[in-house]
Amino acid sequence: MSETPQRADYRHFQPITTRWHDNDIYGHVNNVTYYSFFDSAVNTYLIEQGGLDIHDGEVVGFVVSSSCDYFASIAYPDLIEIGMRIGKLGNSSVQYELAVFRAGETEACAAGRFVHVFVDRTSNQPVPIPAQLRQAMERLLV
Repeated sequence: MSETPQRADYRHFQPITTRWHDNDIYGHVNNVTYYSFFDSAVNTYLIEQGGLDIHDGEVVGFVVSSSCDYFASIAYPDLIEIGMRIGKLGNSSVQYELAVFRAGETEACAAGRFVHVFVDRTSNQPVPIPAQLRQAMERLLV
């Protein structure tokens, strides 16, 4: 990634609370924790805006690919927001583009992406993204 992503580049923001145990021995949030932030932000959006039923729904989303670039450190007790947008929306898959912002700041501290493939919970075979989820995703499409 060549330029630091800006807040204006994203369509939705999910607040996340950093936790004491997110900090590593170097005093900043460990790199693997950013993936947890991304996963929590996306799933919160899908549950609240798209009606995803994570417990009993027939369809589940599997992460099949992910990456993250880091620009500035964050540390507990920073208040952060995950900027969200969708770069690609297919029949059964979606690519989320995400960024970590300190609350109120315009430049991202990190930016990443991950791909969900939606599958039938029982067979684990890809299925079309359900209409209600797709409508929620379309609102984030760039």
